[in-house]
Amino acid sequence: MINALRGMKDLLFDEAERYRYITETAARIAENYGFSYIETPILEETRLFKRSVGESSDIVGKEMYQFTDKGGNDVCLRPEGTAGVVRAFIQAKLDRQQGQKYRFFYFGPMFRYERPQKGRLRQFHQFGVESFGETAVEEDFTLIQMLADIFDTLGIRYSVKINSLGCKECMPPYRESLVSHLQDIEDGLCEDCRRRIATNPIRVLDCKNESCQNLLKAAPRITDSLCETCDHNFDRLKHLLTESGIPYEVDANLVRGLDYYSGTAFEFVSDEIGAQSAIAGGGRYDRLVEFLDGRPTPGIGFAIGIERIMELVQMPQKSREGWYLGAMLPEAVEKLLTLAHGRRKVGEKTVVEYTPKSLKAHLKGADKVGARYCAVIGEDELADGTIWIKDLEEKSERVVAIESLKSLR
Repeated sequence: MINALRGMKDLLFDEAERYRYITETAARIAENYGFSYIETPILEETRLFKRSVGESSDIVGKEMYQFTDKGGNDVCLRPEGTAGVVRAFIQAKLDRQQGQKYRFFYFGPMFRYERPQKGRLRQFHQFGVESFGETAVEEDFTLIQMLADIFDTLGIRYSVKINSLGCKECMPPYRESLVSHLQDIEDGLCEDCRRRIATNPIRVLDCKNESCQNLLKAAPRITDSLCETCDHNFDRLKHLLTESGIPYEVDANLVRGLDYYSGTAFEFVSDEIGAQSAIAGGGRYDRLVEFLDGRPTPGIGFAIGIERIMELVQMPQKSREGWYLGAMLPEAVEKLLTLAHGRRKVGEKTVVEYTPKSLKAHLKGADKVGARYCAVIGEDELADGTIWIKDLEEKSERVVAIESLKSLR
């Protein structure tokens, strides 16, 4: 028997319904905020992610599904969604539309070759948004508010962490002071942190190793080194969150380790999946378009890990819907096909059972598919040109002319 690859799983029945409910809910809310849908390829040039995610990152260094295709191109399955959207933004020459603002949302599968575990698969799914052309910190707040709306609607409890990563003016001197501190405590840091001192020192702050975190408590904080503009924007963001009633905490160790990230960084975490874990994260990347050869364009976005929240979602109570059509004798089956088409044309879910069965069996079948109405043609109904209908929600019965069922409301 051929099975799905390790770390890749099928979505069936309840899980498939949860996935659709999450993506449809998030998409509806994103559209309410003025975002439009974008679809980008799953397969991209490897250099797109080396330049955007960063060659020093674990994603590029260890986790990408990378190979050479038949045309000799170095390609990979996308490990995240932002880079592809930015590439599409530049390719469509939207970066040349001075003063224009573009807002997109997307969802779909991403791929990372890592050890599969609960909530972390090799093929996983994300819902994300990206906003281009807006520098105002109010946009940063709006994206956090959108995420809060999505999780509130899905019934997921969360807390919000925020930080500021400064700008190209205040980040370089902070980086120098951080590197100096890290070199003083280098002997006590883990191997990954020691390597990052030279390649990506900001990422050291994000290390989950407990002994490293203890050593980093005395590390300098970027929020203490912000320039006047960045400090004002961060205070403004905190004010907007407070006024909107969104609880938050400032986390000085919440970072993004690449040079094009700046300003706001934020993360939504939940304690409903064991230890407090991230369920969504985002931030401002005002130099990423430029890094990928586009014209300088401010940007900000976020992504939700759908597998992370699947079990947390409060699904709406199911109600019966649509029709189940059945026959008790073979010669009545053909009539059901015309009736079913009529119901479907008026926008109603309709299931047809092609095998003649007893009334009791048809009622069980209707119950199994969650239909509200069970409509059956028996011997008497066939002779009279009628059909028997039971409303399984109100427990009422009636007999109507077969022709009237095609457009019955």
